[in-house]
Amino acid sequence: MELLKSMEERILFFDGGMGSLLQAQGLKPGELPGIWNITHPDVLVEIHRKYLEAGADIILTNTFGADGLKYNGQTGYCVEEIVAAAIRNVKEAIRQSGRHAFVALDIGPTGKLLKPLGDLDFEDAVHLFGQVAAIGAREKVDLVLIETMSDSYEAKAAVLGAKENCDLPVFATVTFDERGKLLTGASPAAVVAMLEGLGVDALGVNCGLGPVQMKPFVKEILEVASVPVIVNPNAGLPRSENGCTVYDIDADKFALEMQEIVRMGARMVGGCCGTTPEHIEKMTRLCREEKPVPVKPKGRTVVSSFAQAVEIGSEPVIIGERINPTGKPKLKQALRDRNLEYILQEGVTQQEHGAHVLDVNVGLPEIDEPSMMEEIVKDLQSIIDLPLQIDTSSPEAMERAMRIYNGKPLINSVNGKEESMRQVFPLVKKYGGVVVALALDEGGIPEHADGRIAIARKIYKTAQEYGIGPENILIDALCLTISSDSRGAITTLETVKRVRDELGGKTILGVSNISFGLPVRENINAVFFTMALFNGLNAAIINPGSAAMMRVYHSYRALMDLDEMCGDYIRVYAEEAAKMKASAAVKAAGDVPDLHGGESEVSALAVSIERGLKEQAASAVQKLLKSRDSMDIINQEMIPALDRVGKGFEAGTIFLPQLLMSAEAAKTAFEIVREKMKGSGCEQEKKGTIILATVKGDIHDIGKNIVKVLLENYGYDVLDLGKDVPPERIVDTAVEGKICLVGLSALMTTTVPSMEETIRRLRQEAPWAKVMVGGAVLTREYADSMGADRYCRDAMASVNYAQEVFGK
Repeated sequence: MELLKSMEERILFFDGGMGSLLQAQGLKPGELPGIWNITHPDVLVEIHRKYLEAGADIILTNTFGADGLKYNGQTGYCVEEIVAAAIRNVKEAIRQSGRHAFVALDIGPTGKLLKPLGDLDFEDAVHLFGQVAAIGAREKVDLVLIETMSDSYEAKAAVLGAKENCDLPVFATVTFDERGKLLTGASPAAVVAMLEGLGVDALGVNCGLGPVQMKPFVKEILEVASVPVIVNPNAGLPRSENGCTVYDIDADKFALEMQEIVRMGARMVGGCCGTTPEHIEKMTRLCREEKPVPVKPKGRTVVSSFAQAVEIGSEPVIIGERINPTGKPKLKQALRDRNLEYILQEGVTQQEHGAHVLDVNVGLPEIDEPSMMEEIVKDLQSIIDLPLQIDTSSPEAMERAMRIYNGKPLINSVNGKEESMRQVFPLVKKYGGVVVALALDEGGIPEHADGRIAIARKIYKTAQEYGIGPENILIDALCLTISSDSRGAITTLETVKRVRDELGGKTILGVSNISFGLPVRENINAVFFTMALFNGLNAAIINPGSAAMMRVYHSYRALMDLDEMCGDYIRVYAEEAAKMKASAAVKAAGDVPDLHGGESEVSALAVSIERGLKEQAASAVQKLLKSRDSMDIINQEMIPALDRVGKGFEAGTIFLPQLLMSAEAAKTAFEIVREKMKGSGCEQEKKGTIILATVKGDIHDIGKNIVKVLLENYGYDVLDLGKDVPPERIVDTAVEGKICLVGLSALMTTTVPSMEETIRRLRQEAPWAKVMVGGAVLTREYADSMGADRYCRDAMASVNYAQEVFGK
């Protein structure tokens, strides 16, 4: 394909911003830009033509955010009309310019959070994006650009929607905040792992930041990406001057910064908000002759969650084995009873004990495994930020879990049987993943290492037919219990070593299998684990709650110079040594220590809220209400728990999905307490009333809804006016209720004037009201220039400001 060939040969240039240019031509605040494709085609053609004359090679259609939710006929136009007209306008501009250029179908976010955090179902999102991609394919665009994604799950839905409805090249760019995280928490490495797993042709970053602020994150992406990288920054950071949005980097400075980014290794560059044909012209003139930095495969073995990436190979990886019914009667019963809280608790506990990845196996004959697997994967990912290993022999369960998985999973497993490889490898190719490959085939498990190595070679070769490289395969050398095969351990260890030395591959073992049928199994397991690590084992499926196994892990890292200055070892075992010393002192004093190790009901409620476990929170608060005052429980247990979660979120150790699930657990407990208070004739006093609204013209309400959930949990009464709210309605509501705090949200630069107008009217008609603002397009300086009282970077910042306004 011509586009992909051009990508290999030279730097390609995208166009720049669109919204501000349309506003300059008369687009009203709140007016849907896509409608201008039909009502003002001449304006769009002219803007596209100017970018072509500036040297842009790839022109985006004016379809950012165009989908069946916004254009459903009620606006006067359906999505098919809007998209088709946008494509015609770009093609006409190319014709008029006489230049050769590529037409990129622009697909932006829906403006909604996907379930379970929001109300948009994953498959509905896939359908919405797929519908737009199908129109683009029919109208013969050259590529699909999925851009400005702040949620990795929505990005995955968009990629699947595009790939399932067209065979065009698919590019994807995301938007990081100043900390280098997506809204929902993903790091650059996690984003790259997921998008490359899904098979995008190029990936990168756009919007949110200027080129200066983007550079550290571009560097992170370039270090791990094996496909061409795209960088489309804003023209610096925005501010308001005389009612107009301006940016702090001019065209000359922008061009110089982009030249540096090209020299870092970006292969496609352009602009986003605030950039103009002048920015693109000066960038292309400066960068056109730059020699492209070659794109090299990194060969990294990586799995990821919605938040983090885990590399397998640089040092040992612990895979928690406890969510597997084999030999675990309590887990079996929990699966039969659909007691998901028990399963979630197992996951949380393993994370606390140091697991890097969690194995998830729900295979019982009497349950619907595909449905249960899908449900548990969703629930685990809502409260735990570790990658998951999808462990099943059912192709249906495997695909359903892989499809809805937010990240790049570990897949357990495939083997050397032809049937197995032909079932599993197409799924890995489509959805991405690192697959565990068992060294067995139609002939069974080879007795000697030679046979297992031969099967490993066969698996690598067959995987290559599907475009799956050895970096995405972990060879399971297979542990056969030494109670029935006295050479079982020797054969396994030889296989592990030869996979590393002869094949250059990576290995995984279910370590505890080696001791099956023997007494005091932990003794055998720990020594075998040590031997396997020294023979090159990369990943171990073990119980992270086993002190003996984790002692091996931490000691190995310290001995092999993988733990700088033995820092982790000291952190883990210095506390243990102190406890042992204290225990000895207690015994010497004749006191009897508490050996139960259980939590009090008070701490059980707090821990349940912090972990996002709704049913456990409900149970704990019901028990507490038998002996504690309702307001005491709220003020002494629940609010402090939410505060701890909030501080973790601000520190970057807790991510948005976990924050929201903690809020849901707190909400469940609050409802029980409130019912108790109603029955006793005592109601909780509201701390204050707050107006929330997404401003006129903006139909994105993700941020507003997140803020609402948290404010309500902290005891504030929220008047949610919704989205696309005119200034006069916000002002009238504030005046009528004498409201002291108003929160305004905007995602799009084209709607910021509506926010500024709302603030101006509030100052005139409700001067007592404080105004807090937030949204992806805002900065503290931008908020100050509009006259807002506080810029709130995230939901917790809104809670903190409300506490300032109303008092804690």
